[in-house]
Amino acid sequence: MTGTIVIAATPTPNGDLHVGHMAGPYLAGDIHARYLRAAGHPVTYATCTDDSQSYMISTAAKHGTTPAELCATSTARIQRSVEAMGISLAPMPPIDDAYRQAVLDFVTPLYEQGRFELRTVRMPYAANAGTYLFDGLVKGECPACLTESCGGSCEGCGHPNHFDDLGDPRSVLDPADPVTSREVTVLVLPIENYRQELTAYYAARENTWRQHSRQLIREILARPLPEIPITVPSPGWGIDAPFAETPGQILYPWIEAMPASIYSTWKADGEPEGPVDQAWRAESGNSLVYFHGFDNVYFWGMVDLVMLLAHGDRYLTPDANVCNEFYELENEKFSTSRNHLIRGADLVAEVPRDLVRFYLALTCPEDQRANFTREGLDKVTAQRLRDPWNALADRIEALVTDPGEELKVTDAGRRRAAVIARRFQACYDLTSFSLTRAADGIITQLARLLTTERAEPGDLLMEVRTFLACAAPILIDVTAEAEARGVELTLDTGAETIDAFLLPRLPGSVRSDRSTR
Repeated sequence: MTGTIVIAATPTPNGDLHVGHMAGPYLAGDIHARYLRAAGHPVTYATCTDDSQSYMISTAAKHGTTPAELCATSTARIQRSVEAMGISLAPMPPIDDAYRQAVLDFVTPLYEQGRFELRTVRMPYAANAGTYLFDGLVKGECPACLTESCGGSCEGCGHPNHFDDLGDPRSVLDPADPVTSREVTVLVLPIENYRQELTAYYAARENTWRQHSRQLIREILARPLPEIPITVPSPGWGIDAPFAETPGQILYPWIEAMPASIYSTWKADGEPEGPVDQAWRAESGNSLVYFHGFDNVYFWGMVDLVMLLAHGDRYLTPDANVCNEFYELENEKFSTSRNHLIRGADLVAEVPRDLVRFYLALTCPEDQRANFTREGLDKVTAQRLRDPWNALADRIEALVTDPGEELKVTDAGRRRAAVIARRFQACYDLTSFSLTRAADGIITQLARLLTTERAEPGDLLMEVRTFLACAAPILIDVTAEAEARGVELTLDTGAETIDAFLLPRLPGSVRSDRSTR
């Protein structure tokens, strides 16, 4: 059976996931996956930890541990936070020999087909440590926006930098270690070789990219396209490169993303018989969607696409890249090093999960930076969600004298229910995907359902049932309770009758005795 593969950006296991991460790709991917499943579409929602990243080295050194130990503890914390937030990702698969083989099976055919080219490049070099620096091991001046940036790409402007592109490079592990540059021969994959395919791809999917991401892609395409490192000198961590021309080097960690996603999909699907990459084959009929942050547009939106295109017509390419901006905490960037963060698991231990998911959806950074405050969470969810929701539950309780009674639905009730469904479907579809509008739709419909008079009780319940089905990807617990009580969460608005039901209340208010019927 064909379906949709939803991939959230692979988290680097150098710490737990905080609320800023959750409000980005993980919640968005979860809500889209839940929407598709509710509509009857098979979905595999997967990712895995990005263990090979150089950030593992720098973070482990800072905390006096090893990258392997840091991976183990952080992966467990990430899994805990994902589950606590109700993110319907498949369990994080192990980064084991099977994973490493999947990576090699993906890159080796490209090497054998001559897709990679040898280049002698200059890279930053830490003189005292005697090591080459890249990505999370080096900081310097971004050549595109002049702000401080790590290697690989700039978190601020999103533009790539490789090799000796950074100005005034400095070692992250030891800022006092003098940094020079030295020549080294590596394998690369020239993105310029795929300019025609890239241009056609972006033109065909322009309506699924948000404005800032489209702008970045246009800016990168307006210049000579970079060369993707395939191998880099080994820092003592990563997957050894199997190529004779680059002894002692590792695979560049960012090129693992596609085979990692393929491996994660295979594991999430229960390790079906046949090739590990079967679900990603072009002939599978599956569709593919990525969810990630703006700072990963270059890697997930261009590098990973080229890695797929380099295989010819073997693989699917993503129908959409849904990208978010940065989410701040109290108007400052989330920072693990300064302990300026709120972990997702800690937050839902204090606040009912539906309220957290609703607030993150309402305030998530879709098109510009957004801000999280605990005061805002408490105030907004109480005033705009919990109180009106429970008032609507009170109204329905006063109206329904016999739960399970079959009630008539008029043409007007069916029409209004269909309008509700269409409004929410527009928020969940990829061409107009917006969690903020979906969460705002919950607010709007609550207010309307609470105050508008209905001649027929069946009409109100038909609209409320449709509203519940539309809110279910966000409000997972209260809608699951409704289903457990026998409410059919369906977007079929054509029924002429409906069984009477009571609306479960959101936590935080005192339940009346009658609400437990």
